[in-house]
Amino acid sequence: MTQLLEIGQAGLPFAGESEIGDRCVVRLSDQRALVAVIDGVGHGHEAAAASAAAAEVLERYGNETLDVLMLRCHENLVDTRGAAITLTLFDGRNSVLHWLGAGNVAALLLHTEPSGHARARELLVRSGVAGVSLPSIDVSSTAVARGDLVVLATDGLRPDFAEGVDRCARPQVLAERLLADYGTRRDDALVVVARLIGSPA
Repeated sequence: MTQLLEIGQAGLPFAGESEIGDRCVVRLSDQRALVAVIDGVGHGHEAAAASAAAAEVLERYGNETLDVLMLRCHENLVDTRGAAITLTLFDGRNSVLHWLGAGNVAALLLHTEPSGHARARELLVRSGVAGVSLPSIDVSSTAVARGDLVVLATDGLRPDFAEGVDRCARPQVLAERLLADYGTRRDDALVVVARLIGSPA
């Protein structure tokens, strides 16, 4: 099996808390990779419980389409505070990235054009909170290539974190650097970096 992605992640709970409400779920297969970031509303135990409820759905049903996954998360979160969720799915067979977001988990794609020029693109996610008020669940898609980078960050990072993205850095190194340089410490924080290293040309 060829690994499709190289993943790095780094997170910190809100100052004084022992639990973190921000969580990442990664499900890798030969030609398919789901990477999800969940930000439970608020911080502390109740935020962690909300993100755990969403993670449970993604771990159990991770082979389903993103719109179905988001609906399942929404249904499983109705008795919690809710969560912001951004789902990304790398399709290695067709060299496509699909994504869907509800809430304020930011997503950035660094794509290398056939000319070799690198272009940064913010992936649009819609407002709302899974478990409370779900927005449109229309899935967006774009072509990707080997070496492309996706960065997902909760609102515990400053919005200008994109300025610190070094596309040549290893994902784990980059995730730790972004957290250290852009973390606000005013909320739970999580940054996840995924580099496409598998089959797309």
